[in-house]
Amino acid sequence: MEASLTIGDVADRSGITVTALRFYEANDLITSTRTAGNQRRYHRGVLRRLAVIGAAQSVGFSLNEIVDMLDDLPADPYPDTEHWQQLSSSWRPQLEARIATLERLRDQLDTCIGCGCLTLAKCGLLNPDDRAAQTARGAAFWKQRRTPVPDRHYD
Repeated sequence: MEASLTIGDVADRSGITVTALRFYEANDLITSTRTAGNQRRYHRGVLRRLAVIGAAQSVGFSLNEIVDMLDDLPADPYPDTEHWQQLSSSWRPQLEARIATLERLRDQLDTCIGCGCLTLAKCGLLNPDDRAAQTARGAAFWKQRRTPVPDRHYD
């Protein structure tokens, strides 16, 4: 039988805190077994799973999305290269959409730097088609509403 890892071993090798490991386990992202003394023991494959969780978080996937992604992968034995390739290829459409959104945001923010309009009448980012003119004028808009006007379109 392959040696199992303690929660401290996993924390040391993954760089993830013990608290976070417990949280991941409570939220079905990882699994462990228990010893007779009720101590957690992890299969070595949990390190691969944690690496994928970290990668998914770093590109903006929520924990709920990650749980859904990992649901289709075997927990024991741990996923192999083919499983990971299938998972990562399933990310592509979502990542492409996120990249497109960020590019549009970046491109529109370039026009805002230093404009100082505060009326937001012409701001395609926060006030497309001057929708805010119905509720406020000038800097009052900025002070009253710090969130974008609903139903904005970035196309």
